Amino acid sequence: MLKLNDLQPAAGARKNRKRLGRGTGSGTGSTAGKGNNGAKARTGARNKYYFEGGQTPLTRRLPKRGFNNIFRTEYQIVNISDLEKIENTEQEIGVEFLHQNGLVHEVDRPVKILGNGELTKKLSVKVHAYSKTAREKIEKAKGKAEVIGCA
Repeated sequence: MLKLNDLQPAAGARKNRKRLGRGTGSGTGSTAGKGNNGAKARTGARNKYYFEGGQTPLTRRLPKRGFNNIFRTEYQIVNISDLEKIENTEQEIGVEFLHQNGLVHEVDRPVKILGNGELTKKLSVKVHAYSKTAREKIEKAKGKAEVIGCA
């Protein structure tokens, strides 16, 4: 039977830590496994991840391309085909309703309806933007497409 005083870790599981700088006989004496000096032997010396040994880094060698518009509004997209799948059509479809049904991820970001698919139900939709075809399809199905202010 196993006793508490007989418990031992598995063979090879516990290993003594490497004692650096404790004489030449230890195998890690004098330079303590850091080679013959240089910047990497000093404390606190670490290169940045993009450092290439003094060669001009790749990030500086490649040309800069394009333009990033910081004022762009990124819409969460919902298609007409997604609205067709909604069961409860009597209720007004807003951003919160779309969020509850899992069609948009965030309530704070603006939503745009796109005209991909066919609509047969009469819907009252209130979101931030519509494509031209989406608005036509909603109004063709005797529904309402209302634009609300920005989120």
